[in-house]
Amino acid sequence: MHETPHDFNFLATGIGSVPFLDIEATCQQIVEFLPRCPFWPQFVRRSPLEDMSIQFSGGLPLIEIEQNARSLAISRDQEREHALADFYAKFLSTDIEYFKITSDFAPGLYSLLEYLNGMRESTTGPFIKGQSVGPVTFAAGILGLDGKPILHDPELSEAMANGLAIKALWQVRTLSQTGMRPILFFDEPYLSGFGSAFSPLGRSEVIDLLRIPMDYLRKHSDVIIGVHCCGNTDWSMILEAGPDVVNFDAFEFMDHFLLYPDEVKRFVENGGSIAWGIVPTASFRGDETGDRLSGILKRGIESLEKWGVSRGLVSQRSILTPACGMGTMDPNSAEAAIELLSSLASYFSS
Repeated sequence: MHETPHDFNFLATGIGSVPFLDIEATCQQIVEFLPRCPFWPQFVRRSPLEDMSIQFSGGLPLIEIEQNARSLAISRDQEREHALADFYAKFLSTDIEYFKITSDFAPGLYSLLEYLNGMRESTTGPFIKGQSVGPVTFAAGILGLDGKPILHDPELSEAMANGLAIKALWQVRTLSQTGMRPILFFDEPYLSGFGSAFSPLGRSEVIDLLRIPMDYLRKHSDVIIGVHCCGNTDWSMILEAGPDVVNFDAFEFMDHFLLYPDEVKRFVENGGSIAWGIVPTASFRGDETGDRLSGILKRGIESLEKWGVSRGLVSQRSILTPACGMGTMDPNSAEAAIELLSSLASYFSS
């Protein structure tokens, strides 16, 4: 893990997905409400190509997009050995342009960059956030020719993790062109409920997969790396994998996260940061208030203080986000959630 040289001081950013359809207006709104760390939006209602896994599948070996089902599958037509050899030739030569995310898969990325480029004279924050599906969630969502997720196939799951790594490198270098420092989250909803009878992977296998793209990015770029999981999970496992930032649903699962005092304290004191997902998304009702949400957040902050982490360090190591992506929300609720997040960030950073 890298020591984070910046003071986050409760800056606010987003997770990724939004329910809106107007690409340019959404990017302007993001910069307006989250100026210290704008994120590029994923328009999941615009096209199946912006689905969380499909969006990052370009250039990866043996994958076919099934748009009607909004899913990915392993091709029956391609020869496996040849496809993997071709993939690794491009990967090992660091051919990042081959692995770029094109504008039809991520128009929000290109629109945000264009908007920021047009306002260079204005004051923007020091950070810009991107995101990628995580390697565990990605491999868990693709069925192999045997009908099982390729998460059970070590050779293919490792190849996909490497593919996501080099696609993330392209994204980080692209975001860096703004002059802002990139933060990139790997989104791992599949790890919600890890440890249940339905989890096919062991702890060490999860950690090894998570580390593939993180280690690759650290070797090739200057980026702050986060892992986002919006459900309950084994947080000690996520922390052991070594991200710079851990992002969780603090609205629903604060108590679960606080079950790991030794691990969380060590993580923060060793340079890690917490992204508190304090504004609800799936459970957003519209009657949430800044007072109520700040009360929940204060309880988490006070817990860290009781464990011996100073208030100043907690502030320095804290980011605020929605609990999860906003793609399933109705547009009015999503707008209200962004405004609430922005006001909470102003309150806690002042």
